[in-house]
Amino acid sequence: MATQPILTSQFIPSQDERTMAFLAHLLQIFTGFMGPLVIFLIKQNSRFVRFHSLQALIWQVSYIVLFLLGFAFAFILIFASIFQEAVHSHSQNPPIAFFLIFPLAWLFAVFGWVANLTLGIVYGIKANRGEWATYPIIGKWLLPKLDSGAQPPSQPWMP
Repeated sequence: MATQPILTSQFIPSQDERTMAFLAHLLQIFTGFMGPLVIFLIKQNSRFVRFHSLQALIWQVSYIVLFLLGFAFAFILIFASIFQEAVHSHSQNPPIAFFLIFPLAWLFAVFGWVANLTLGIVYGIKANRGEWATYPIIGKWLLPKLDSGAQPPSQPWMP
């Protein structure tokens, strides 16, 4: 039977820590990776803030890389289809691939923006409650790296 860790003052985040963790998640919506990076650099001494700001920072870097790779791939396909159409056909009609790839790239961008907005709001609220909420994949990988064995409480801080 697993026992709950003993709640000590070292694991209960202060109001300032909860606010800074909340801001790390909220600022990612408006500033991309810059907001979480600034908060991470300012609040290095707080494990709670460091955990939440690093999650937001890793998400933003992943989001930017996926966004740039997706659009680069889309533009390569669009220009390749334009070139193919120009070489093999002498008609002035635009290539059909343009009308398929561009909307898919746009939907990819909108989906990323919605995911960014959702993660920022949901996990910002959880951080403001004092919860050690983890992003899918990122948080479960990050939490053990921040600590040398101690587990955070699973329950949020209650006033």
